[in-house]
Amino acid sequence: MAFENVCFLASRTEVAETARLRLIDQYGDTPAEEADVIIALGGDGFVLSTLHATQDLAAPVYGMNRGTVGFLMNTFRESGLRERLGAAELAEINPLRMVAEQADGNSTDALAINEVSLLRSGPQAAKLRISVDGKERMSELVCDGALVATPAGSTAYNYSAHGPILPIGADILALTAMAAFRPRRWRGALLPKTALVRFDVLEADKRPVSASADSGDVPDVVSVEISSENSITHQILFDPGHGLEERLLREQFV
Repeated sequence: MAFENVCFLASRTEVAETARLRLIDQYGDTPAEEADVIIALGGDGFVLSTLHATQDLAAPVYGMNRGTVGFLMNTFRESGLRERLGAAELAEINPLRMVAEQADGNSTDALAINEVSLLRSGPQAAKLRISVDGKERMSELVCDGALVATPAGSTAYNYSAHGPILPIGADILALTAMAAFRPRRWRGALLPKTALVRFDVLEADKRPVSASADSGDVPDVVSVEISSENSITHQILFDPGHGLEERLLREQFV
């Protein structure tokens, strides 16, 4: 693909905005709805927000690092952009869908490219019941929190919580506990991508829990259901030899 029509988006930092203006001077700028490709200038968080914001558009997203974290980013360089785009490798990712029920009866539906996480909101550990595809798998997990991560998100929060790194093409989700107390040191489980995961918060009044899909906190949840949303596919471009699959492998041998 020629990628003639390019849209440049930048995070709210001076370095990212300066880069955007310099690139527009060289390559022009096209509205996202008409672009062949969207260039996201910032860090991983900005790429995630760009993917969410443009999920209904056909254009893939190519990130260039103008932030502090850049696992989903390519190296920033002003020259040879169209040549880099023409040679780039495509990764396709399905997000997770979170449906969180709150104590007041409200429900929040959100999408996550990296992970859906539950975290205790008070001084006491959370108590969670875990069900998979309608079958109870753990009657009580006492922990600081738990998360379900996609392969793309397995090197993010999941990895910091000592969860496994998943190959990008694997039809697997990682369920990872954070600071599990009972069962002591329980690290979690690998689940098929088709799984419907449900967390029920036990003693929610005494042990409040919040939920998050990539970002945005939902307080006082009493249950959270998580599943893959296969009707949505995010497209991310990477320079040759620096795609997600290579980065996931490299991360395991550092």
